[in-house]
Amino acid sequence: MVHMPTAEEFAALQKALAQASQTSESLAGELRITRAERDLLKEQLNKFKRQLFAAKSEKLGQASAGHQKDMFFNEAEVLGSAAQPAQEETEADDNTVEVPAHKRTKRGRKPLDPALPREVVRHELPESERVCPHDGAVLREIGVEASEQLDIIPQQVRVIRHERVKYACPCCDGTLRLAAKPEQVIPKGLFSEGLLAWVITSKYVDGLPLYRQAALLGRFGGRDLSRNTMAASVVRVGQAVQPVINLLRDRVLDAPLIFGDETEIQVLKEAGRSAQSKSYMWAQMTDGSGASGTGPPIRLFAYSPSRSTEAAQLLYVGAREGGVLMTDGYEVYNKIALANKLVQIGCWAHCRRYFNDALQALPKANRGAEQLAARFIALIGKLYRVEALAKEQGLDANALLHSRQANSVPVLQEIQALLLANVHAVLPGSLLGKALHYLSSQWAKLERFVTSGNYPIDNNGCENSIRPFVIGRRNWLFADTVAGANASANLYSLLETCKVNGVDGYQYLRSLLVALPRARTVDDYEALLPWRLAR
Repeated sequence: MVHMPTAEEFAALQKALAQASQTSESLAGELRITRAERDLLKEQLNKFKRQLFAAKSEKLGQASAGHQKDMFFNEAEVLGSAAQPAQEETEADDNTVEVPAHKRTKRGRKPLDPALPREVVRHELPESERVCPHDGAVLREIGVEASEQLDIIPQQVRVIRHERVKYACPCCDGTLRLAAKPEQVIPKGLFSEGLLAWVITSKYVDGLPLYRQAALLGRFGGRDLSRNTMAASVVRVGQAVQPVINLLRDRVLDAPLIFGDETEIQVLKEAGRSAQSKSYMWAQMTDGSGASGTGPPIRLFAYSPSRSTEAAQLLYVGAREGGVLMTDGYEVYNKIALANKLVQIGCWAHCRRYFNDALQALPKANRGAEQLAARFIALIGKLYRVEALAKEQGLDANALLHSRQANSVPVLQEIQALLLANVHAVLPGSLLGKALHYLSSQWAKLERFVTSGNYPIDNNGCENSIRPFVIGRRNWLFADTVAGANASANLYSLLETCKVNGVDGYQYLRSLLVALPRARTVDDYEALLPWRLAR
């Protein structure tokens, strides 16, 4: 006989079933969370492994970039509507292959720089061999066969002895005079202007730390050089050039377009802070200085112990109202632009980097063109294709504006539509989620470049100016004091400004250190700017 459950038993079974269902749903939710956390951790692990072991280039590999073998130069069809239709091609015979014409580079060694000094070494036959074996006549010289080799004279350490001649009256003891010695940037300094320029250039251009320089100079006779003396001299020079740096900063802040960025630096001895604290080197640059935006390009660095708004604001005090500020998405720059009434534009290279990180974190087999990150990268590549073609064609600002309106605006619309369709469908904490939210938060600034032909598409120029500092930092690792960090910022500014203006940094510093002690007025310091100082 089948036992029928009572009402109480039936209610208890329903309650137990509901509890089991709730427990099952809870476990399923925990499992989903665990899987999501696992995927995020695996993604972060892949990112860190790539940072440690993979190539630093963001160019996509062949396996994952079949859809965009050359991201910037494989989208000519985008501009097809703006171009003239090509002439109809005739069918070629199946048995023939058309070989495009090309220019072949001339083989052989390239000639050496004709501006280099030359030492001629003549190789002559001995007298006994200058006789014709047929008739005994003396051979005459009819020409030479020349070949050239590149040679180098190693560093030569020498001592400059300054002798100040004394004069006295032969008739009395009332007159005694001493010849004046030229003023020096470091009074009674041990190093000449030439050696100071060499030390500074070696450190800040070649990335050679002072202890290696001391060892190098020691091999050529400078065995008693102290690294502390070298460091103190570099700091003194960095402080002495401050008036020139001030003039450069005035020209940058007056420019219609400023690029901004920052990178880390470690200072060991700073009051109230541990040696492990992060400090920052802020970069500002312009490709056209002055109010007209047509002046020489300038690269500036400035040290700050923090990355705060207050620290950054000090660097932009006096910025031209209505000017343009190109930066990444760091929030401080938004406040700077608002406080100084600047027009801020975003960097597409930074945006692409987020999507590239998301794509590279995937297994190699899954990095196909169908991936959402790859689709965004391809669309960004179309924007850069427009810029590349404009550069090839030498378009001016007005023509570039028309090209952007015709070709870049439709691509931006595609990017925005793809963004809106996926921004809330991806886990925010994932690399792809971070890329989508960065794009969303920066969209107003990122799309602004199409409104003018004078706006750049990215901040790569500023990043390139920071790269020598970052490379040098890997060698000298840190600054010992705040004074050293400020001096380094000033000297990097001068040398990078020299570089972008085609000025030899060593020759400029050598001339600057000779002329700097004699400068008194603003006009004197104006004459010491890198593009003005006679070399």
